[in-house]
Amino acid sequence: MPTVKRIVCLANSRKLTGRCVAGKELLEGDRPGGWVRPVSNRETEEVSEYERQYADGSDPRVLDIIDIPLIGARPKNYQRENWLLDPNMYWGKVDRASVESLNRITDAVAPLWVNGSNTYNGLNDRMPVVTASALQDSLRLIKVDTITILVHQPGLAFDNPKRRVQGRFSYAGTDYRLRVTDPIIERGFLQKENGEYPLGEMFLTVSLGEPYNGYCYKLIAAVIAPTAGAAA
Repeated sequence: MPTVKRIVCLANSRKLTGRCVAGKELLEGDRPGGWVRPVSNRETEEVSEYERQYADGSDPRVLDIIDIPLIGARPKNYQRENWLLDPNMYWGKVDRASVESLNRITDAVAPLWVNGSNTYNGLNDRMPVVTASALQDSLRLIKVDTITILVHQPGLAFDNPKRRVQGRFSYAGTDYRLRVTDPIIERGFLQKENGEYPLGEMFLTVSLGEPYNGYCYKLIAAVIAPTAGAAA
């Protein structure tokens, strides 16, 4: 029999050909527990639309409270929160969490893991895999006073015209510039002109992604506005 964990969904972000879904477990009495990231048995563990859907075929949204059937814990050294999902079972939507309830489940204010390594267009947005492998967590829910969304074409000089969405913010005394993989935010801002778009106070789900060329990258997996009804 599968283990069923109830989570408040805090990310349904783009990952390769599928999604990365993650949230915090709700224990008896709606007490907040630890992070849970359901994963598939694929090599890169992304979750397909079929695997994450509700019985009515709809897709989970950020702030949904979901019962997820899981086969068992599947931690790996840089993502210890992973649990193998049961691909033969539907996920069950129980309710919706309020944005206000996120204040009691945000993680303690601290640097986003290890800083000091940057990509060409990022800032404190990666770390060596060997460093990430020693961490005890790979997901954070944080609240920032302001975030600016950047829409630009970082590869234009190399004949790559594709546009990218990044988020620039300060947290725990450090500046960050991270790629956004929240598909709703990403799609919405790609409809705009290249430029900078300040958003003000936001909740952010920040995740460590799959290794690439020896590094794990910090990603903004969800952007959640701190007003009722404004979540993705």
